[in-house]
Amino acid sequence: MASAPFNTHSSFSETIADPEADACTEQTRRAILLGALASTACLGCSTRARAGEDPPGSDERPQNGDVLVFSEGDQEGKLITAADLPAGGPPVHAWPKDPKTSVVRSASRLNEILIIRLDPAELDEKTRARAVDGILAYSAICSHAGCPVTAWVKSDVGDKDVFKCMCHNSEYDPREGAQVVFGPAPRRLAALPLALADGSLSVAGNFIGKVGGAQPG
Repeated sequence: MASAPFNTHSSFSETIADPEADACTEQTRRAILLGALASTACLGCSTRARAGEDPPGSDERPQNGDVLVFSEGDQEGKLITAADLPAGGPPVHAWPKDPKTSVVRSASRLNEILIIRLDPAELDEKTRARAVDGILAYSAICSHAGCPVTAWVKSDVGDKDVFKCMCHNSEYDPREGAQVVFGPAPRRLAALPLALADGSLSVAGNFIGKVGGAQPG
């Protein structure tokens, strides 16, 4: 009995690849790769955005117990001690820093502080009572238009060095509670109580007085 012949040849349709199917497969592969790359790029963008955000607490006003760090110069970010303050000025510009979280409260410019060391004998009674070893702290924001108070110069109306805002020439005498001695500023600079322990300075209370420039209206 003759057996049926064994077919060793595949059909033409099985041996020839379908070009349309290959094209679809390649398009699908490319779409998947592009989607993965886009997702990775978006994740990178969101990570960078989160990294650029200010940490919680960085815009809060100085808190009791905050330490003080340099806000500018070669020592920016370093802790300020009494030894860093030259007797008689000039002042040091500082930010408050939460010692527990290490967050520097620099997200609001209203938090910048002027720290100065003066002869206690030169201070008026109220200012002397607030000073610690002659060290005083005031807001670095002018009460006139909110410009930064950047200069320590001889007053236009006396022979003493004073804080000066260079925007409109307002001057403040730190020996008398940073009261206005010249210029258009409507009120003294806000004062910040300090504490001193083992040479280290810290905030001892909230600002005394309003911080920032005069509001219109």
